Amino acid sequence: MPVNFRILIILSAIEIVKYEIIMVNIMKIVRPWLKFWPKMLTKELDYPKVPLFEFLETSARRYPDKAAIIYYGRKISYSELWDVVERFATYLASKGIQKGDRVAIYMQNSPHFVIAYFGILRGNAVVVPVNPMLVERELEYILSDSGCKIVVTTSELYQRIAPVAEKLGKEVICGHHSDYIPDEPELPVPEFAKSKIDTGDATSWEEALKERNPPEVAISCEDLALIPYTAGTTGTPKGCMHTHSTAIANVLSSAHWWNLTPAAACLATLPYFHVTGMIHSMLAPIYVGATIVLLSRWDRNTAVQAIEKYRCTHWVNITTMVVDLLADPEISKRDLSSLIAVGGGGAPMPKAVAEKLLQLTGLEYIEGYGLTETISQTHMNPPDNPKLQCLGIPDFGVDALIIDVETGKVLPPNEQGELVVSGPEIFKGYWNKPEETEKAFIEINGERYFRTGDLCYMDEDGYFFIVDRIKRMINRAGFKVWPAEVEAVLYKHPAIKEVCVIGVPDSRVVEEVKAFVVLKPEYEGKVTEQEIISWAKEQMAAYKYPRIIEFVKELPKSGAGKILWRVLQEREKRKGGE
Repeated sequence: MPVNFRILIILSAIEIVKYEIIMVNIMKIVRPWLKFWPKMLTKELDYPKVPLFEFLETSARRYPDKAAIIYYGRKISYSELWDVVERFATYLASKGIQKGDRVAIYMQNSPHFVIAYFGILRGNAVVVPVNPMLVERELEYILSDSGCKIVVTTSELYQRIAPVAEKLGKEVICGHHSDYIPDEPELPVPEFAKSKIDTGDATSWEEALKERNPPEVAISCEDLALIPYTAGTTGTPKGCMHTHSTAIANVLSSAHWWNLTPAAACLATLPYFHVTGMIHSMLAPIYVGATIVLLSRWDRNTAVQAIEKYRCTHWVNITTMVVDLLADPEISKRDLSSLIAVGGGGAPMPKAVAEKLLQLTGLEYIEGYGLTETISQTHMNPPDNPKLQCLGIPDFGVDALIIDVETGKVLPPNEQGELVVSGPEIFKGYWNKPEETEKAFIEINGERYFRTGDLCYMDEDGYFFIVDRIKRMINRAGFKVWPAEVEAVLYKHPAIKEVCVIGVPDSRVVEEVKAFVVLKPEYEGKVTEQEIISWAKEQMAAYKYPRIIEFVKELPKSGAGKILWRVLQEREKRKGGE
């Protein structure tokens, strides 16, 4: 063998060794969290190659007589639930719904939601979960953008959806909460759920469940299953494309991380249209064959009664719910002993509240982190070693890095940068928005990572902490509010010349929405802050509209005339003493 060739081989071998050493060092830097991995869990999962609806079908075969849902005392068995799911799928097929067609669910939590959700999937179609707080303008955009053919709702929302559906030529299937509420409820029922409201020309729930002859299964785990919408930074909502597989990844992650078993009773207080409630309080319990104790709307007294009566074991929530529950002056007299796991996210858990929860229940609050684009969690705190006000560690199959926002360079522990993630739950892209999709990802060492837009750091143990938002997102009680979207609506008010929306600290909802408004000269002294708040309330969802309006003569601007929202943000923080 020629000398030069032997030298080349030796040099190549040296380079390989160097590369391996570098990679080992990188692994040590970016994956220290493995030291704190829950002791009773494998570090990897194998995922079933089936459509999502198969989870319910399997549980119905395994536990036919067991309560899948308890709804204010009404028990729906697994076999009954699967029966009506196939009936709903039959109706959709009779209306021409085929593989890939989109069907929207616009409702609060109820058995109808679960039935419609699995029925749409069983009918080979795609679920578009829609926030029930959205108003007509917002609904019209999502239904048009997603191309939904049918909308499923309940009667208290019918008057809001009906004109939009008529304008767009969509069929509406409408149920009543009273369809599943027993004559003698075992828990206090919300007022809106008690009566049947006229639903005009909508297809009745009974009509949609008449026949049972579901279509042939025509989908696989890699087909599109869900398009949940997240508001865009430019004010335009974006649909996140999730396959059956991306959702399944987090269903299994949730079930194992929370140690769910068929004997579990899961209190469901998070809305099902939202990915956290969908994964942790609906899909994961059904996957293992557990019982869901379902509430349509949050009420702390009802929640405590539900825990006591049905011996709830698991409760995934947003931290504001725990704050509210523990603020009950009589809470120490209530029986919370059945709970074995309590956790969630949406906002950092205050230390004093976590300590009170630990004192009352013996349980540490388990915080997590996720996004619509990741169909809920990418990070969870280890149940046997949690840290407070912490996102947690990357869960099954997830890799997470902190990168320099400008250069994309991977940063070491304790340096602040943008959190980027890769894993089996990452969405496939934004619906009909290829350019937005391209901007949302970055390639690092040959792997594609999603850019979360959150400014974070990782400590030496591999736990991740959020510092701020890179993007202008407001966190109001766990709901994302994008200032650009709110501003776009406010600019429609005839009195407003200029506006800038920011989030201000609030002890109850984490951040409140505030708008700085410059009035047109002809309206100065003729319109009040409250009038603008009342107008805004009618134009957008309840969690979006500004509760605080401040009139100003001018807004701070750059030399190029761009409104400097960060200046206002910092000014408010200083006023709050932060």
